[in-house]
Formats: sequence, structure tokens, C-alpha cells
Amino acid sequence: MDEERALYIVRAGEAGSIERVLRDYSDKHRATFKFESTDEDKRKKLCEGIFKVLLKDIPTTCQVSCLEVLRILSRDKKVLVPVTTKENMQILLRLAKLNESDDSLEKVSEFPVIVESLKCLCNIVFNSQMAQQLSLELNLAAKLCNLLRKCKDRKFINDIKCFDLRLLFVLSLLHTDIRSQLRYELQGLPLLTQILESAFSIKWTDEYESAIDRNGPPLSPQETDCAIEALKALFNVTVDSWKVHKEGDSHQFRVMAAVLRHCLLIVGPTEDKTEELHSNAVNLLSNVPVSCLDVLICPLTHEETAPEATTLDELPSDKTAEKETVLKNNTMVYNGMNMEAIHVLLSFMEKRIDKGSSYREGLTPVLSLLTECSRAHRNIRKFLKDQVLPPLRDVTNRPEVGSTVRNKLVRLMTHVDLGVKQIAAEFLFVLCKERVDSLLKYTGYGNAAGLLAARGLLAGGRGDNWYSEDEDTDTEEYKNAKPNINLITGHLEEPMPNPIDEMTEEQKEYEAMKLVNMLDKLSRRADVNDLHQDGG
Repeated sequence: MDEERALYIVRAGEAGSIERVLRDYSDKHRATFKFESTDEDKRKKLCEGIFKVLLKDIPTTCQVSCLEVLRILSRDKKVLVPVTTKENMQILLRLAKLNESDDSLEKVSEFPVIVESLKCLCNIVFNSQMAQQLSLELNLAAKLCNLLRKCKDRKFINDIKCFDLRLLFVLSLLHTDIRSQLRYELQGLPLLTQILESAFSIKWTDEYESAIDRNGPPLSPQETDCAIEALKALFNVTVDSWKVHKEGDSHQFRVMAAVLRHCLLIVGPTEDKTEELHSNAVNLLSNVPVSCLDVLICPLTHEETAPEATTLDELPSDKTAEKETVLKNNTMVYNGMNMEAIHVLLSFMEKRIDKGSSYREGLTPVLSLLTECSRAHRNIRKFLKDQVLPPLRDVTNRPEVGSTVRNKLVRLMTHVDLGVKQIAAEFLFVLCKERVDSLLKYTGYGNAAGLLAARGLLAGGRGDNWYSEDEDTDTEEYKNAKPNINLITGHLEEPMPNPIDEMTEEQKEYEAMKLVNMLDKLSRRADVNDLHQDGG
């Protein structure tokens, strides 16, 4: 009934009445995602009528109302079949300022129309194969990049950037050809990286280092959403970069990694938004060639090395094992390097473990990233080893029992999901420099058996990768307990009592005679078997 009334007004009414009836329809169906099949034909005709209205010279507010209803109707794939034509797509491109003839974005009054048009295009392209083909024919990706360049440094048009980026993400998700076009022809990597820089308001202090305002406000919701969409689009653009990395691209990847480091060190408007932001940053870092990830750590700045900072000499003498990792002016420092970003990744990983679900999607990307960083960069590996596998002191409990990061990762080594347990075991193995004896010390043979069997290392040895020969230092507590540690379970077991110690002399004599008789019976049985064989 709503569609019939709206269709009647759209066909016969003037702009004012069209705007009112479509606004009512939009308000009523704003949260509608499933539609009755009985009204399907009416919805198709309503879409066609709206496109005809959009061709006319109507007020901006009426255009917005038309586009809002079109966006709602475009959630229904069946409705889009007859209305997805080249002419209708060009109407939306014109309203979204995606034509090359539109040189600027000066009229603020047109911004809502641009945003709603982009929203419509997102739905239509996602739900219609015909629209996807038309997007290639109309070179939509290039037009979207052109629009991004127009609003790259504009602070008050985040909604336009956000939905432009979302449409780029959808296009690059559905078409591998567009990924290649964005990567090489349209220079999408530097363009999208600059969009991120703008969203984060980055101020560079060195080639790959940015200033972090620790007392600054969190990102606004609009800036956060814009950044998330840019991260997702960049993920598609760089999805195969670790395979086809060219030497000339190193600088651009390092700039992107430095921007992602900045991303990890800032927060969004809410905890959930911060986690979503960091999650997308982790996914994108997984696409960065591992040789470029050294920019995640950097030497301390002058402020971070100020005299009032905590120094190594101020630590107690009995904490020598922990001396390399300290906190200076609220900055995590290891070996003179700022490790804040790596520490954020480690905390992010632990939060994902604590969630206890969706490990494959939520946990494996960050575990894989930390594993590759540790394998390629010595300082990162040593810092993570210091945090995850500190020198053993108390070995009374099994390695999988407890609430430390080590305990949680060891529990994952026997997880039912093969991919999860493999990457958890691989991470710990790399932290141990792929030495079997070192891994067993922290996990026990039982937990590590799966990894060692897969690697052909059940008899001991080490992996294929080369690591520095610096040796682990065992604590006195561990050295004293080592002779009594069960190698299978990896924890200290009290010596089993000798049952003979509690026997009387008569009991000992009885057990000894019992053993003699058993041996005698075995001996006689063996003689009989020999006689049978000789007789045969």
C-alpha cells in the first residue's frame, strides 16, 4: 500500500508532494531489509519513477528524499534487475559529482545529495552483477579516485570520503582487475595512504616517524569510520603485495607501515571502535612486505630519553633478566628502541585470545603478523620473547595452567582448530629461535608434539631459519628444579615414594621370593618351548 501511494504521487505530483510522500516512506522503512514479494512489481515501478524524477530540475531536499528511498529499495536484489541500466547509473554518477567535468566541491548544500548518491551506488553495485559490469564500462574506480583527490585535505566532508572509500572497497572486493588498476594505473596506494594521514592528522617528525599527542582527544566517529574504510580499501589494493613486492615500492610501503604504527597508538571514540580500527590495521600490516615492518619500531626521541625517565640502572639488581625492557615516560622501550606499537599488537592478541571465539578470523591474523615480524627482525623477536616467555622461575604448574600470555598460547597449541594451533605453536617456536630444547622448556613435550611431528623434529634439533647465537639464561630456581621436571608435561613433579621403604623385613623377603618364583616359571616355560622346537 505504501508503494502504491508513493508511486502515484511520484508519477503525477509536483516536487513538494513527492518530497513529503517519499520522506514518509523513508521514515517508515528505514530499518527494512526484507521485503514482501507481493509488492515486488510496485517497488520496481517506484524505482523507475524515482529515476525519472531525478532527471528533472528539482530542489536539493527533494533529490535527497528520492535518493533515500532508492537506497532502501536497492537492498532488494530482484528490484534492481530492470532498473540497473547505463542511463540510470550515469544519473547517480552525476549526482555524486563523479563526472570529470565537476571540478570542485564548493556548494555545501549539495553534500547530502553526493552522500546519498554514493550510498545508493554502494548498494546497487554490491547487489547487482549488471551494475558491476557497468562500473567497469563507466570506469567508476577512476572517477572515485578523482573525487577522493578533490576532498583529500577537506576536513568537513568526511561522509563523502567515507562512502567513496566504501564503494572503492566493494569494487575492489568484487573485481580483481580493479585491484590491479587501483594499484598501478590509479596510484591507489599513495592516494589511500594520504587519506589515512589526513584522517589521523599526522605530523611527521622524521621520514617514517610521526608525532604522537598522548594527551590529545580521541578520533571523532567520522574520522574513525573514514579511516576504517580506507584501511579496508587498502587491504584489497595490497592483498598480493607480499608476493610481488618490487624494490622500488619499499618507500611507499614503509610510509604506509609508519601510518599504521600511528594508527595503533591512537584511540577511537569508543573501545569497540578502537578495536575495529586496530583490527583493520593488523589485517593491512599482514600485506606489507616483512622487510618494511622495521618501521614499527624506532629509536627513542629526545623527549623519551630525557633524564627524568626510568633508566636501566634504577632497576633492582635481582631483576637483571628484565633490564632490557623498561618503561620510559610511559613508553615501552627495549634495547633503546620504542616498542609501543609491538606492545599494542601483543595486547590486541591477548584480548582476542580472551574472547574465546572466532579464533581463525580474529586471532590468526595478528599471530601470523607477530610471527613474521619476530622471524625477520631480531629486536622485535627479543622484545616479544621477553614479554611472552620471560625466564622461568616457578615451574610447579603445567605450562598450560595459568593466566599469563604464555599459558594462554600453550593452551592454543592443542586447540581443535588445526590452523589456530599451528600458528600458536609456530609463534612460540620462532620466539625460541626454532630450537626444540628451548621450546620444550616452555611448553612441555606433550603440547609441542604436533608441531615437532609436522616439522620432523620429534628427535630434537632446530628449524631451518638462522637466528643469532645469544643464549638463554636460566634462573637459579629453574636450574634447581630442572632434574625433577617432567619433560612430557613440562612442570615440576615431586619424586615418587619408593614402596620398599615402607615394608617390613618379612614383606621384603616375601616379595623377593615371589619374584624368584615368577622368574623360575618364565625360565621353565622357555625351556619347554625350546624342546618342542627341537622335536619338530
